Amino acid sequence: MNDDIKNTLAVIPNQPGCYQFFDEKGTVIYVGKAKDLKKRVSSYFNKYHDHPKTRILVRNIHKIKYIVVNTEEDTFLLENNLIKELKPRYNVMLKDDKTYPSIVIKNEFFPRVYKTRNIVKDGSKYFGPYTSVLSVNALLEIVRKVYKIRTCRLNLTPENIAANKFKVCLEYHINRCKGPCEGLQSLEDYDKNIEEINEILKGNVSIIEKQVVKRMNELSAEMRYEEAHELKEKLQLIQNFREKSQVVSNINYNLDVFSFEEDENSAFINYLHVVNGGITQAYTFEYKKKLDETPEELLGLGIVEMRQRFGSETKEIIVPFIPDLKLTNVDFVVPQRGDKRKLLLLSEKNVKQYKIDKLKKAEMLNPDQRAMRILTTLQKDLQLKDIPWHIECFDNSNIQGTNPVSACVVFKKAKPSKKDYRHFNIKSVLGPNDYASMREVIERRYSRLLNEGESLPQLIVVDGGKGQLSVAVNSLQKIGLYGKIAVIGIAERLEEIYFPDDPIPLYIDKNSESLKLIQHLRDEAHRFGLTFHRKKRSEAQISSELDTIKGIGTETKKKLLLHFKSIKRLKESEKDEIIRVIGKSKGEIIWVWLNNKGKK
Repeated sequence: MNDDIKNTLAVIPNQPGCYQFFDEKGTVIYVGKAKDLKKRVSSYFNKYHDHPKTRILVRNIHKIKYIVVNTEEDTFLLENNLIKELKPRYNVMLKDDKTYPSIVIKNEFFPRVYKTRNIVKDGSKYFGPYTSVLSVNALLEIVRKVYKIRTCRLNLTPENIAANKFKVCLEYHINRCKGPCEGLQSLEDYDKNIEEINEILKGNVSIIEKQVVKRMNELSAEMRYEEAHELKEKLQLIQNFREKSQVVSNINYNLDVFSFEEDENSAFINYLHVVNGGITQAYTFEYKKKLDETPEELLGLGIVEMRQRFGSETKEIIVPFIPDLKLTNVDFVVPQRGDKRKLLLLSEKNVKQYKIDKLKKAEMLNPDQRAMRILTTLQKDLQLKDIPWHIECFDNSNIQGTNPVSACVVFKKAKPSKKDYRHFNIKSVLGPNDYASMREVIERRYSRLLNEGESLPQLIVVDGGKGQLSVAVNSLQKIGLYGKIAVIGIAERLEEIYFPDDPIPLYIDKNSESLKLIQHLRDEAHRFGLTFHRKKRSEAQISSELDTIKGIGTETKKKLLLHFKSIKRLKESEKDEIIRVIGKSKGEIIWVWLNNKGKK
């Protein structure tokens, strides 16, 4: 593996999509699909392959690209399209030009509804393509049974029907058709059924589900259980039936799709080339900003470059906004709904993924870059004087007023520094008094740091609202550190950030990295404090019960506590296990006590 492949494998997402392997000349040698890109692509490089052709393929891979999609079904369709377009050396080539099936509502009097692989521009409605032929067949069979639509190819014009040119066939006699060929069913009645079928094919299968469930109940009432079960299996297939794909459309679009993302230094552009309704090219690239270029200018540059590189001459270009560009006989469209909007959303999904992956790769090469970005943002959000490279967070823990403790967690460069975590037993406070506990802990912590000449944090986070923050400020004032260290409080209910002497809280964007870092601090302090509190309660419980046993001292109780964790587990243990932990003589004492008192 070269460095480019290693970096790609480190950031490739756990999402469905298609991947392309390139050789050293930049030629696509393999196209594959995956419901989890990371697992599938990584598998080529982290295990031995028995098949020699696979080993040769892996040796020839010099670069990896991928396209993310929304569903596993879309991966089949996109892979099919890319293989036909790119003809990679190591892919099994299709022997014919067949594609996945679609369903057509034919543009004719008394329309037929059937499966097809050929798209004809004759005004008919096409739905699909679909990856599950079983689902298509099940849906068509039930539609025909429920709505009794015709399957014949007769030209059922009003004139031909009026002239009595046709006779009903076997389908009519077995009650699978209502005989429109002889005028036994009106065109109006037939078209109402077609309208419902049209809704079902758009994805609204609830219409037919109700009718199928009703028929299943009727069959069950008649004790025709096998037929009811068969209908149930078909219903399950229909319930898995999906709307048409985003990556392949039966409307024969020929167009280009562009999407745009940017940050302070770069612009990212994704390009999709669509031929006859299917995506045949997907490419994402980056521009480094030089001056104050606008998004409209940068998108215009990208459109010209991609169309020249891939030789595109499409007359329609889908964009998120109108670029600063004029092309002869070309229309720019910003779609608001429909298939074109879905194509734009797919393009946007890929450009956002590219931006995320680019950032991850940069952070892998320079870990401090991530910390700098997050902490600079935090400094800006909290209006701090200094970048908070060193942050400490405090949380109190007591349950029903027992064993009050406090925890201090330390983050350095936006990451936990667990060796610097500290627990505090509350010494000067009786009963559950969080304010007094916070006052004591803050004073003890920073008095000690000052006395020992240790480094001080740039930011203190207190788990609590205005009250907890106020007592923390009082403690810092007492030891002369208020104003030298920034301090904030976070209220858990609405994630409100409080500042000293300011009654109005700050609300940071729920998705911002600043808030996520503060939440991480708060949650880590809560976890660390709760763990210590549980240990204290367990120690208190086992000590109180064992203190009455003659011949059992402090060291023996410690051994029992470390091994059994609680008096309950000690009571449930066997004699041999107790003897292994503390020896035969003291084990016998404990065992006698358990049988005489402890287990009563």
